[in-house]
Amino acid sequence: MELNLALFRFATTLYLIGTVAYLLYLFIPKKWVYRSASLTLLTGFILHTGSFTSRIRMAGFPPITNLHDALSFMAWAVIGIYLLILLKYKIRVSGAFISPLALVLMLSAYSLPKGMAPLLMPYIKSFWLPVHIILVFIGSGFFAIAFCVAIMYLIQEHQLKSKKIGKMYYSLPSLDVLDNINNRSLLWGFPLMTFGVIFGSVVSRQLRGSFIAWGTREIMTVTIWVLYAILLHGRIYSGWRGRKVATISIIAFIVLLIAFFGANIFYGKGLRFH
Repeated sequence: MELNLALFRFATTLYLIGTVAYLLYLFIPKKWVYRSASLTLLTGFILHTGSFTSRIRMAGFPPITNLHDALSFMAWAVIGIYLLILLKYKIRVSGAFISPLALVLMLSAYSLPKGMAPLLMPYIKSFWLPVHIILVFIGSGFFAIAFCVAIMYLIQEHQLKSKKIGKMYYSLPSLDVLDNINNRSLLWGFPLMTFGVIFGSVVSRQLRGSFIAWGTREIMTVTIWVLYAILLHGRIYSGWRGRKVATISIIAFIVLLIAFFGANIFYGKGLRFH
């Protein structure tokens, strides 16, 4: 078995164990459960990083030319961003919401062909394609965090309004903290997505001779960008907060996932995931 695939499988296994431990923490809020979950997830992230490094050394270019790699990279971005957020905010229970999403992405990647797609066209070797894809997926990773935090926000708000205080109420942070994390995730994710789309236009220019092809995928990309632009504009200039922002964050990320998976279902395999 190739080293990169072995590391990928070990990372997937550790993400699974870490996710189970985080979910267990919801019912058994003991420090040792949380520490075990976090350490397991961190170890999985390190192995996942090693898998990418090995794959890059083998191929000589970033391994982002098929759907398997795309899903794996998005999962890596989600976990990496989560670990950084954990260092700042110390929100232990957040792993129970974020790690399952990363696990679903990893398991989806695990089920797909893992062979590296050949570089059939000279433009793929250009600097701009990997920059485009990496920026888009890291931006999507921040949007994934905003999505998970929005779910936490709605759960916490429901408990407060219904006055049905459960165990999770004491584990979840305040609404202000959750809203702040959502805001910061959007402030990081949107510029990354924007630059990713710009560099994608450069790739389109190299491939088709025009910056925008206006195919289905391009229209969906613009739609997603507009949704997040409206959301961020509302936050900054219209004072949007709370439930409205949480709801739009959830809707926008669901649209992103539908566009991503839908494009690959309808356009088939190969280099058409971006």
